[in-house]
Amino acid sequence: MEPILPDKVQELIDRFAGEEIYLHLETTNGAYASHFNEKFFSAGAYIRNAKLIYEHGKIVGDGPYRVGLKLEIGWVYAEGLTHYGFDEDGHLLMAGHDFDGKLAVALQIGKTPFK
Repeated sequence: MEPILPDKVQELIDRFAGEEIYLHLETTNGAYASHFNEKFFSAGAYIRNAKLIYEHGKIVGDGPYRVGLKLEIGWVYAEGLTHYGFDEDGHLLMAGHDFDGKLAVALQIGKTPFK
């Protein structure tokens, strides 16, 4: 993956607009942390292969970035994105890594389901 170039990522987001896509979105506190104690609370969200159509998408910020996808009746967005790339199936991969390089957020879109 490469550091996000906002103009390039915007162009890529625009390519998927108005088409049925599969979405992968997850947030973590880095490296899939999943514990809770009195001193630290970890939360996350995960959705994979949600089928949807977005009207338009937008990347904003000065880095880390936020990407929002406008749906017919709402929004999907991910905040804290730092890198982008593609997998072997042509999915657009966007990810945000924390200061230790651990995954904090992932937003991925493509025309085929994720494996």
